[in-house]
Amino acid sequence: MAAIGEFFFRFRNAIFPVAFLLVFLSGPHIFADPLVAAAAGFAITLLGQLVRILTIGLRYVIRGGRHRRVYAEDLVTDGLFAHCRNPMYVGNLLILVGVAVASNSWICVTVAIPLFTFVYVAIVAAEERYLREKFGEGFVKYIRDVPRWIPRLRGLRATLAESQFHWRRVLVKEYGTPVGWIGGICVICLWNLRQAQQLSERAFAVDALLVVIVVTALLWVLMRVLKKSHTLVAD
Repeated sequence: MAAIGEFFFRFRNAIFPVAFLLVFLSGPHIFADPLVAAAAGFAITLLGQLVRILTIGLRYVIRGGRHRRVYAEDLVTDGLFAHCRNPMYVGNLLILVGVAVASNSWICVTVAIPLFTFVYVAIVAAEERYLREKFGEGFVKYIRDVPRWIPRLRGLRATLAESQFHWRRVLVKEYGTPVGWIGGICVICLWNLRQAQQLSERAFAVDALLVVIVVTALLWVLMRVLKKSHTLVAD
């Protein structure tokens, strides 16, 4: 499993954008109304985004590796990592589940969710093998104390109260993620309305979705400019 995870880790930046096409798989609908599907998917995805924001704001961990291979300089055990060993991946999976639900296709849900769960399980196996080899007993103790996937809520309030939250770091590191999934859900919803031949009769919803796409794109451009000009830097 770890060897498979190393492969996925190396090529994940190519796998995930291509896999977005799964949302356009036609199949039995989850909800009768595409807008309800979009709203349900948005709620799930927003939860995943909040997990990512908390993780990055409290204690950022570089997940890009080195030379497209698993790499870590330190064993991070504080922040949200004191409650879950893989909070970023939990957030990612929630976002993926939300987007799949927003597709309003049972085929997408039954294909995409198991597929990406397998991908992340494999990647985590590769990362844990690396961390065990590098940090030894320290990592072994960590995995005994902290769950891999389901966050341990005990002590979370104390962690939030005692930790400094880095808003600038969240903005600099994370601005692209919400733009991606918000725009994606809007496009999916417009596609589903078109497939249902409801674009004209639900003109207000269509206009609102288009406005959201434009606004999020403009915000992305603004954040990109602020980041590249070093006007906004991570704290």
